Amino acid sequence: MEDLTGREAVIQRLRDVGLRVTGPRLEVLTVLAAGGHLDVEAITATARERLGTLTSQAVYEMLRHFQETGLVSKFDRPGLPAVFEVSGPAHQHALCTGCGRVENVTAAAPEPPRRALPQWRVDDAEVVFKGLCPDCRASAPAV
Repeated sequence: MEDLTGREAVIQRLRDVGLRVTGPRLEVLTVLAAGGHLDVEAITATARERLGTLTSQAVYEMLRHFQETGLVSKFDRPGLPAVFEVSGPAHQHALCTGCGRVENVTAAAPEPPRRALPQWRVDDAEVVFKGLCPDCRASAPAV
C-alpha cells in the first residue's frame, strides 16, 4: 500500500476503494496509518479522543469494510484480541508470548511441501515467529 502519512492520502485511499469518506472512517484509518498493530479497544480509544464519541461496534464494522476492500489486515493472537494494521507489502509477524506484542518481520514465507499437498493449489503461507520481545526478556528472571 502506498504511504498513508498525510490526511489527504488517507482520504484518497478511502475514495480509491469506493468507501465514502466520513469522520469516523477517516479517524480510524488515520490511527492505523500511524503504525503498529492495534486491537479494537486501542483503535476506538485513540479515535474517540479526536472525535468525542465512537463505539467499539462502529469500529468493528469499519474494520470489516476495510478488510473487505484490502485497506487493513487482521492478525489473530491466540488467547488475546486480534490486532489490525494497514495492509502493505507481504511480510511475516513476530508474536511475543509474554505480552502479545506483534511486530512485522521482512522474511519470505517457505515454499509449500509439494509432496504433502499434491493436489492443492497453495496461494499463501504465513510464518509467525514466537518468543519474548526485548521488554519481556528484560523483565524475565535470568535462566
